[in-house]
Amino acid sequence: MGTTTSHHVVTLGTAGGPRFWRNSSRKGIATAVVVDDGFYLVDCGHGVGRQLERAGLSMKDLRGVFITHLHSDHTVDLNTIGLFGLYDMDNARGEGIPIIGPGDRGALPPVSPRATQEPQPIAPHDPTPGTRTMFRKLMEAYATDLNDRILDALRPSPLDLFDAQDIAIPDSAGFHPNDQPTPRMSPFEVFRDDHVIVTATLVEHPPVAPAFAFRFETAQGSVAISGDTTYTPNMVEMAQDAGLILHEAIDFGFIESLYAGKDDDVSRASLDHHYKSHTSVEDAVRLAREAGAARLALHHLVPGFETSEEWRKIAHHFEGEFLIPNDLDVIPFGG
Repeated sequence: MGTTTSHHVVTLGTAGGPRFWRNSSRKGIATAVVVDDGFYLVDCGHGVGRQLERAGLSMKDLRGVFITHLHSDHTVDLNTIGLFGLYDMDNARGEGIPIIGPGDRGALPPVSPRATQEPQPIAPHDPTPGTRTMFRKLMEAYATDLNDRILDALRPSPLDLFDAQDIAIPDSAGFHPNDQPTPRMSPFEVFRDDHVIVTATLVEHPPVAPAFAFRFETAQGSVAISGDTTYTPNMVEMAQDAGLILHEAIDFGFIESLYAGKDDDVSRASLDHHYKSHTSVEDAVRLAREAGAARLALHHLVPGFETSEEWRKIAHHFEGEFLIPNDLDVIPFGG
């Protein structure tokens, strides 16, 4: 899909959700933003390392990793990047490659009103670690392996090759993880180098907080990537006149069928979550129209096994170029 240019995205993985989708060729959510002779990775869903190889992208050309939020389907193979990526990377690299994502939530989310008894959280001593702490803990969990490589084979430490960082939300935004997780705000810069400026904004994906969308601005064009979210005005503002919007989409008809006839608390709470936290195809199209985007591509598709034709059936007309990419499709955003 599309013509390869020096500025394009590769849809490494286009399936959403923490499931192994049966009868699907789609891998977990991950996107490569290719600019000139390097690339930036957005999210690290299941299979991202293999998909990078299949796309012909080398870890030595990786300039940064950006995590939209800390749900497992977006981070499960961050450990793969840290553990296996070092074999293709320049051992003499000076500064660590940034891994940029949400900071510590700061408070547990509220318990579902459907709960009949209060659930007990995992790791109550540190229940909401951010990107920096999560990456360190992942690498520490593999200390036996890594110390074999570091001490015996003289491999570099992933903690030296990568620099995991938490995004600092401007105080002026008025963010609070439970009381105000998605205040109206302007996009703010989280990264820049000689090739790209990356801005972020808060999007609505309860109970996750913070959850971010990112925009990559280059000399040839721009791409805005929504992360997981329901329709959010902050995303409309950030995506104004973008060359490409990559936006999540969910088939609510499928979700209703998944939980049809189930009245247990888990099923009802799960259905609640999908409606308050995700975007229909119609609302993704609405958002792209309001943003004046040239191209809209839907990804993080739930369910991951529906065909492109089935997704198009539930889409409304979009005046620009409308895409339902498969894994490893190339979509230009320059020009």
